[in-house]
Amino acid sequence: MGWVRNLQRELFTKGGVHPPSNKIAATMKIFPGPYPETVVIPLSQHIGAPCEPLVEIHDRVLIGQKIGDSEAYVSAPVHSSVSGEVTGIIEYHHPTGVEVLSVQILSDGMNEVHPSVEPLGDPMEMTPQEIRKHIRRGGIVGLGGATFPTHVKLAPPEDKQIELVIINGAECEPYLTGDHRMMVERGEDIIEGARVIQRAVGAERIVVAIERNKPDAISVMKEIGDEYGFEVAVLPARYPMGAEKTLIKGITGREVPSGGLPMDVGVLVDNVGTAAAIYDLFYEGMPLVDRVLTVAGDGVAGHANLRIKVGTLVRDVIDFCGGLVGEPGKVILGGPMMGLAQYSTSVPVIKGTSGIVVLRGETVWKREPGHFVCIRCVLCVRRCPMNLMPYLIGSYSDAGMWEELETLNINDCVECGCCAYKCPTKNPLVQLIKVGKEGMARQQKKMEELTEALDKE
Repeated sequence: MGWVRNLQRELFTKGGVHPPSNKIAATMKIFPGPYPETVVIPLSQHIGAPCEPLVEIHDRVLIGQKIGDSEAYVSAPVHSSVSGEVTGIIEYHHPTGVEVLSVQILSDGMNEVHPSVEPLGDPMEMTPQEIRKHIRRGGIVGLGGATFPTHVKLAPPEDKQIELVIINGAECEPYLTGDHRMMVERGEDIIEGARVIQRAVGAERIVVAIERNKPDAISVMKEIGDEYGFEVAVLPARYPMGAEKTLIKGITGREVPSGGLPMDVGVLVDNVGTAAAIYDLFYEGMPLVDRVLTVAGDGVAGHANLRIKVGTLVRDVIDFCGGLVGEPGKVILGGPMMGLAQYSTSVPVIKGTSGIVVLRGETVWKREPGHFVCIRCVLCVRRCPMNLMPYLIGSYSDAGMWEELETLNINDCVECGCCAYKCPTKNPLVQLIKVGKEGMARQQKKMEELTEALDKE
């Protein structure tokens, strides 16, 4: 009867899961990654409008030089991560699975920095508008994976007063340890960056959120907190504790409304990596040209936390860590729960790449092709942190019933993967939800076009 007790325990435990953490690299210091011979820097590495190239083939560029920008407000410029010659402006593979316009640069190995890279002055003496202007110029986006342009996030409407800034150091995804190591090694830089965020939005408090399975990071940040006057919230080690809305509810008790944003409850959440990038921008003058990521998994010879130049090819990072072990089953950019499996290791590291997880073929469970099969066990409902009904959303999506999906609040899904992780019939629920979102958006667009055409008649 053990399986009955297990099932009962699953049914009456609400929200989130406990996948094996596999934080193998948690004690490994951050080291510089490979110096690439060639980088391929996509002109779209953020939510919003893609950039247009500002350079031409055969131009010589320097580290920190802006090579792409857009006039759109919701966008972020991109900068060169190496010095060298532009050898191509090409459509190239992107981690999202599409091809995007990218700048290919052959490094000259000289590491020459652009003259514009110099400290910007004391941000505590700047106005919020000046801070946001500099952050946009620096190409700073959310480094937790969402890649939303930070200057937009730091400009809430006048009627949305931000009271609390949460610096997200939860890092609940298995394998990933880059944020953990940054808190241990760059705690003061993170807080200085957080203070810039605080000034930009006029918040009263800063709270650094850390899961309790990172005692060294908690110790470091609490010690710094005593000096700087901020709080450290120690959270349960439960996935997806680091999800924005889950984090806010866990720390403040406030619930972001369906379809709403953290600003609706007076909160702003930024990743520890974003805060550190803001520090680098203001106090060193360096725009976002590299990032810390974790390399891990049973399919790669060595595990590491590395500082990688944006545009470095994934295969070069894997080779730097000793190469593949056995037959690879999956190469995932990000964590195994929310990351994207890649069809090629020739894709570049981008601003939102938090990890490279390589799993061997025998490790990866392969689902046999077939239709959606649901036994109505409701484990997915019990585990959904957003209080949705994933099995029903999956059923409607599989059947192409787009109109019905809106009533199920499908857009509240954060695609954390808890439902698919616990599904006993291994339905690809996250993929079905993504298809459902796209299908519903197409349906709504068709209805808008039809309504517009009828109005014209």
